[in-house]
Amino acid sequence: MGRRIKTQRSGKGSPRHRATHRARHKIEYISYKEEQKKDKLTGEITRIMTDKGKTGVLAEILFENADVSTVYAAEGAITGQRIEYGKNAEIGLGNALPLKDLPEGCPIFNIELTPGDGGKLIRSAGSYAIIMSKDSKNIYIKLSSGKKVPFLPDCRATIGCVAGGGRKEKPFVKAGKAFHLMKSKRKKYPTVRGVAMNADSHPFGGGQHHPGKSKSTSRHAPPGRKIGAIASSRTGRKKR
Repeated sequence: MGRRIKTQRSGKGSPRHRATHRARHKIEYISYKEEQKKDKLTGEITRIMTDKGKTGVLAEILFENADVSTVYAAEGAITGQRIEYGKNAEIGLGNALPLKDLPEGCPIFNIELTPGDGGKLIRSAGSYAIIMSKDSKNIYIKLSSGKKVPFLPDCRATIGCVAGGGRKEKPFVKAGKAFHLMKSKRKKYPTVRGVAMNADSHPFGGGQHHPGKSKSTSRHAPPGRKIGAIASSRTGRKKR
């Protein structure tokens, strides 16, 4: 029987680290209907709020057709601000348009992977992506990770960056704050470093707080050994 290392104990099936599922709001764009595909839909921000387990600030929008939607707010959004969704929406902060109708170099967030899915990418506080180029079939976007990804032209995105970008500048001050953050995200906290353990408790244990061996591990390694850099093609700094 292999070691019961921390990566095994924090598996999805354990009730010890299960998420609380206390999020209050479902965050997505309103349905992608004909009024957005042909013209635009106008709304107003009625409330700015936050939610558990989410880093971004939320905005509740009341549209002219009486639909209500909760989405991630753009940096600088205020209560009472006019919001437009659709093909003919103005190129302005917080408005959502299809990617094909946005100019190159425009900062965007809450990008749909497929048209009408409600928004899947670039949703954490302070993050944004940049529209790099366009062709007849795809819109190429540089994500916050630096990766360049093609998207379908009809996918929607919001102009600006997600509000709350300065959240990491405020220190936790006490351990309880970090504990509640990790609990809302279903992350085990606190954790002990593998190199600080005994040799019988972890593959990196024992010795002088160093792994003592290569951290690269085979993708087919057993669960008690699959730690460190999994199937790494290279490690360390790149030579200039």
